[in-house]
Amino acid sequence: MKFDANDIAYTPTTGVTKVFELAVVQATPESIKGYGQIVESPENFPIEIVRWPAQGWRPVDANSGNQGGTTEGLFEFWWKDNTLYARNNAVGDNYLFAWSQFPEEASTSGVGKPRDMALIWRANYHPDGGQMFFPMDGQSFLIPLALPGDDVTPEKFVAFRCDGGKGLYIHPNIWHGAVVPIDDHSRFLDRQGRVHARVSVNFAKEFGGYISIPLRAAEKEKPQST
Repeated sequence: MKFDANDIAYTPTTGVTKVFELAVVQATPESIKGYGQIVESPENFPIEIVRWPAQGWRPVDANSGNQGGTTEGLFEFWWKDNTLYARNNAVGDNYLFAWSQFPEEASTSGVGKPRDMALIWRANYHPDGGQMFFPMDGQSFLIPLALPGDDVTPEKFVAFRCDGGKGLYIHPNIWHGAVVPIDDHSRFLDRQGRVHARVSVNFAKEFGGYISIPLRAAEKEKPQST
């Protein structure tokens, strides 16, 4: 994977040591209600597109404001020792999403410590449309989600775990952090609104810490190859 760590969409905020550990919930049709849906098959799975909001009392015409459609492509995530990088080919952005040690201690040189957690420094939502993540190789993954509202706090996030080769669709306005692969590398079919507006929260800057997803238990639960 060719990747320039200097060419990332957002410069991470570091220098904090507080950790907000998230509860991990198995993603099922029942547990994910309100956040989105389980995706059994990505073929023709519909993406919600939100009409552009009116700026005053005059409404947006019924046949306008939602014609941007969707875009899709591979969303690739990979751990380089203790650092989680990603590239969203659907929108052409690179990211540094998380670390499995505090970033000041994280290694990318091949001598990293075991990955016991994922420390995530930011999350965002898309007001213009939903987003689908479907694992191309059937791998398990985790993703932190929170319900809509700009007064979000770390305590409002839950980490959902997706297994069995199933994907996840999240509604517009749902807060989401990085997809966290359990394996070293995972590829997802990403389908989302083409406008792709982002509203972000910076946990390190706003709350003095990172949200944390436990990984040790997830690693132990990886299915054995046959």
